[in-house]
Amino acid sequence: MAVKIRLMRLGCRNNPVYRIVVVDSRKRRDADFIENIGSYYPRELDFEKQVKVDLERFKYWLSRGAIVTHTVYTLIKRRYGVLVPKNQIKKK
Repeated sequence: MAVKIRLMRLGCRNNPVYRIVVVDSRKRRDADFIENIGSYYPRELDFEKQVKVDLERFKYWLSRGAIVTHTVYTLIKRRYGVLVPKNQIKKK
């Protein structure tokens, strides 16, 4: 089973809220997920409050071979400085 770490959209129109979830890659964007490991609030002004991730679970799923989408990789790299191996980043 191919597993990805990607965003799942929630919230209202013009006020998005995203969850950072671990999901089977064959599922739709807002389908059932395996685990919720964080959240992203793009309308929040303070970047420290925008991105919240459980880094231990993130590293656990990376060690299990999960692929990280480019958007999630960028958010986590900017917020926490965690680097992901290049073979585990999904290119645009």
